[in-house]
Amino acid sequence: MSKDALATRVVISLMALGAATTAACAADFDWKKFQGKTVTFLANNNPVSQALLIHKGDFEKLTGISLKVDGYQEQQMRQRLVTVMNARSDEVDVFMSLPSREGEQFAAAGWYGDLSTVSKNEASKDYDLAGLSQALLKAATFGGKLTSVPLNIEGPILYYRTDIFKKCGVEKLATIKDVEVAAQKIKACDSAITPFVSRGLKPAVAYTFSNMLHNIGGSYMANGKSNLCSAKGKETLDTYSRLLRDYGPPGVVNYSFQQISALYRTGRAAMSFESSNELRTVMEGGERLKDTALAPFPAGDAGQVPTAIGWGLAVSAFSKKPDAAWYFVQWATSPEIQKRMAVQGIAPPRPAVANDPEYRKWIDEEPVRKQWQAALDVLATKGSSEVGYPIVANPESREFIGQAVQDLILKQKTVDQACADADRGLDALIAQK
Repeated sequence: MSKDALATRVVISLMALGAATTAACAADFDWKKFQGKTVTFLANNNPVSQALLIHKGDFEKLTGISLKVDGYQEQQMRQRLVTVMNARSDEVDVFMSLPSREGEQFAAAGWYGDLSTVSKNEASKDYDLAGLSQALLKAATFGGKLTSVPLNIEGPILYYRTDIFKKCGVEKLATIKDVEVAAQKIKACDSAITPFVSRGLKPAVAYTFSNMLHNIGGSYMANGKSNLCSAKGKETLDTYSRLLRDYGPPGVVNYSFQQISALYRTGRAAMSFESSNELRTVMEGGERLKDTALAPFPAGDAGQVPTAIGWGLAVSAFSKKPDAAWYFVQWATSPEIQKRMAVQGIAPPRPAVANDPEYRKWIDEEPVRKQWQAALDVLATKGSSEVGYPIVANPESREFIGQAVQDLILKQKTVDQACADADRGLDALIAQK
């Protein structure tokens, strides 16, 4: 099934509910207060924004606000945002943000508008701010200011082909070591299949690498210094890079979520360690519905400590229409819209939506969806939002992690050299504070 067909089916199935909810909201809240205004939304073209923007017309009809969407792939979106913000321009009113990545940095730069007051005092009765993940709201609060509101909850999980596992005699994966044993068996069994794929693109590596680091029992910092050269840090660098070097696809140093999901969806990979958000993309067309299983990444010495984060919607501190921008944020993060996104494979940051009968019915329709929800439950209860270094310069810290991994994939350095070079640069970042 194509994305358009899927979107049409979802919209039709929820149309009656959406109309009823919209009418109820409009009865006690003036959604037309900013009718005639235009709000510009800088979006990352990932599954989260794609699921949200299917319903763009509903927002415009409900509010009378025109939504102008500037959509880019992630790196280009970030470059555009930095350009606009450094210029203190009002060209962007709302933007997507990852608090776990750039939250401290953007807050320190004064780029976020403060949503603390409007989220409590300028919201529909049905909005229910308290019903959102309190952990994600806390993660988006800096200096007492709420800087964004969560759109989803996500983290990397392992997608794997049950048919290939069966053909190649691979047993259930309980540990990280089992992943490498499975990759070895698959490589010997079927040379046409890529045994394992995950992120190798430098700025993207930290997302999946962090999950493995925490499972193995490592930490990014110890005693105020970078800790990649600890025994656990070196073990993680060696294991992660070896899996990609020996069992990954050619050119894996250029792989992020788009390339990974395309490789897996088209049947050319046996294991994919990638975002839970990618369920929608991976299942597009239906080819993988019957031969895929999902699970949190297998345990290391520290057990399972998955990465758990969420994209948020932030209002620019330089917007000249912050109130109208808040209306878009409120609508997009409301229970109704998050329910619609949930049945498109975007995990809701609202427990009430996750327990909604209609959502549970959608989950129960396919075994792979049940496994997806089970993996998300582990993320929600055991997850860590530490992705890269817990410092203001977190985005820059990810470059050093990615560089160390790439150096090892390409056999340009030993593990000791790679971690030492990374630690040297990271200690300089940490010292900046």
